[in-house]
Amino acid sequence: MPARFSCWHFCLSPREEIELIDNCMDIRSCYKVGYIAKTHGLNGGVTAIFSEAGEFESQESVFVEVNHNLIPYFVESFSDRGEKGFIKFEDINTIDQAEMLKGCSLYLPKTVRPKLKRGDFYNDEVIGFEVEDFLHGILGAVTEIIESGPNRLLSVDRSGKEVLIPVNGPFIKSVNKSKKKIHTELPEGFLDL
Repeated sequence: MPARFSCWHFCLSPREEIELIDNCMDIRSCYKVGYIAKTHGLNGGVTAIFSEAGEFESQESVFVEVNHNLIPYFVESFSDRGEKGFIKFEDINTIDQAEMLKGCSLYLPKTVRPKLKRGDFYNDEVIGFEVEDFLHGILGAVTEIIESGPNRLLSVDRSGKEVLIPVNGPFIKSVNKSKKKIHTELPEGFLDL
C-alpha cells in the first residue's frame, strides 16, 4: 500500500481531491488499461500488459484491483515497450511484494482518458445501449464488446440470441451517447446467420 495517499498529479483542493478519490474507488468510474503479468527484476518492479500503453505513460498514479477493491499506487518509474511496460511502484521494493500484485488489473479514472472524435466510443461506454436497425427495428441491448484480433464486435442480446455486429465496417451508422442508442444498417439476411 502506498505511503503517500494524497499526492495526486491533479491540481485540486483537498476537498476536490477527496471527492475524486472517493469517485475513483468505484470501479464504474474507472476503466481498465491492462494487468500486471509478472514481476520484473529483484527490486519490486512488475511487467504489465496494456490495451494501450500510451494512455498509461504520463500517469503518476494508477489504481490496482486487489480483492475487488481499487487501491491507488504511485508510479516511481515506467518504461514503455509497446503493448507491455515495466513499472516500479513506490513502496514496492521486493520481489515478494511485487509477486502479490501479479494478475491484478490496472485502472485509471475515466476522466483522464482522451476524448474521442464524434461517432467513436470506448468499449465500456456502449454497454447497455439499445441497438436499432433501419430495416429490422430494435435488435436489443449491447451486452459486451468482443475483441477478435484487430476487429471489435458488438454483442447484442436479441431475445436471448446473441447477434455479433462488426464495429469496423459499414454496419454502424451512428452512435448517440446521450440517448444511449446505436443505429445500424445490416444487410438482408445478416440476422439469419
